[in-house]
Amino acid sequence: MTQQIPPPRQAIEMPSLWVALIPIVLTIALLGLQIFYYDDFTPHIALAIGFAITGLVGWAQGYRWQDIEAGAFHVLHVAMPSIATLIVVGMLVSTWIASGTVPLLIYYGLELIDPAWFLAASMLLCAVVSLSIGSSWTTVGTIGLALVGIGTAFGIPLYWTAGAVVSGAFFGDKISPLSDTTNLAAAVTETNVFDHIRNMMPTTIPAMVIAFLVYLLVGGQASVDASQLEQIGLYRAGLSEHFDLGFVPLIPLLVVIGMAFFKVSPIPALFTGFVIGALVAAINYGYGLNDLLTFAHSGFTISTESQALDSLLNRGGVTSMTWVVTLMMFALAFGGALERTRCLESVVSGIMQRIGGFRGLQTNAILTSVATNIVSGDVYLSIALPGRMYGPEYNRLGYSRLNLSRAIEEGGTLVSPLIPWNAGGAFVIGALGLTVVGGDYSNLLYAPLAFACWLSPAIGILYAQTGWFSRRADKNEMLVGIEPAAGKGGVNMAKGSA
Repeated sequence: MTQQIPPPRQAIEMPSLWVALIPIVLTIALLGLQIFYYDDFTPHIALAIGFAITGLVGWAQGYRWQDIEAGAFHVLHVAMPSIATLIVVGMLVSTWIASGTVPLLIYYGLELIDPAWFLAASMLLCAVVSLSIGSSWTTVGTIGLALVGIGTAFGIPLYWTAGAVVSGAFFGDKISPLSDTTNLAAAVTETNVFDHIRNMMPTTIPAMVIAFLVYLLVGGQASVDASQLEQIGLYRAGLSEHFDLGFVPLIPLLVVIGMAFFKVSPIPALFTGFVIGALVAAINYGYGLNDLLTFAHSGFTISTESQALDSLLNRGGVTSMTWVVTLMMFALAFGGALERTRCLESVVSGIMQRIGGFRGLQTNAILTSVATNIVSGDVYLSIALPGRMYGPEYNRLGYSRLNLSRAIEEGGTLVSPLIPWNAGGAFVIGALGLTVVGGDYSNLLYAPLAFACWLSPAIGILYAQTGWFSRRADKNEMLVGIEPAAGKGGVNMAKGSA
């Protein structure tokens, strides 16, 4: 029997700004204490306590537990496709290694790619794939994983490779008409999706050019010494000895890319890739059903003559994503409680009251998306909340809402992979193996090294302050009004996965 959740009490007033900030400030302080003072990167419980604090604040405002619970479960329900995608990617990684798909990409990547332009090429490759299929997550979990293996063999730090992969993958997601976040940003601001994409070019192109030049400059200083050449030789020998390097292992990758191109949803596309990878592994290497089920759950395991190669290939499985999935669930429940108790709405309203003109409006729209990403852990909320609430202000000032759609796309889509407890960041960490072990946070350097992701909103803020590329509204836009979400008790978020 399905339990019916009581609707929230509509008569409850929005909390004051200072009350709304209580759970946000206390949770951020607790996260900072745990991560930086105790040197323990496990934000799960801090976010759970933040959820409890939000519940107490909501209870003091007059909300019932059922209201707060419904808010948390609503956001978790919306995010279930993202969580399911994480789990399927864990399964897919294991069978794609077992089938030889990932080893084949690594083998020929070591043969064809020069270390001097590896980072720049990685960014461009991920950008093209993500733009074509409209999914940053699929790109990171497939092509990105192989590039991490190639970079490791070249002796390039994992965080540099991950930064280039994230820059390219989320760039493509941002401007692809097939992307759900691109369509969401256009929908909540009531703009045409292709006009929205064109209007992002003034920030996107400079950010990508700068990122490309940085990766080219850094990569140009890379050189492969004799010991690394020997290590690469061992990698290639081990891969050729244990895996089929013909066309067959490419089939799972080609099928997934083809399905994504034809707009098949990520979960069935990735699951199909998992199944085909398992079939290839069974036919080519004789793995039994129990072997494949074990790989899917616990990860692929192999023992070669190279310990470094083993550490690269022994990964994947559902269990490899458990830490990431639980982190996402805690963060999303916290964000859902903040939304249901209208704390986020109160903060945004407080910001809006202090906006004097277009410069402040555009800058705050970007920063609000960034802050919502940090606090709620959900990229969809970071796009939907400011997109709905700031819309009328653009009409009032006579500026096109395409400025708003660009702001929330850059502060939302591009910043989400840079925050470890955000859905995007958690996925990147889990898929690329950017683990934090023994207080070593070096792998998290991928975030500042994903240059395109933070340069784009930074350039957007520059344009806001200078007035460059800031479109005025035409007559048709002035006739279209957007009702703010404040009177509706919340924001409706789109379903889907990145």
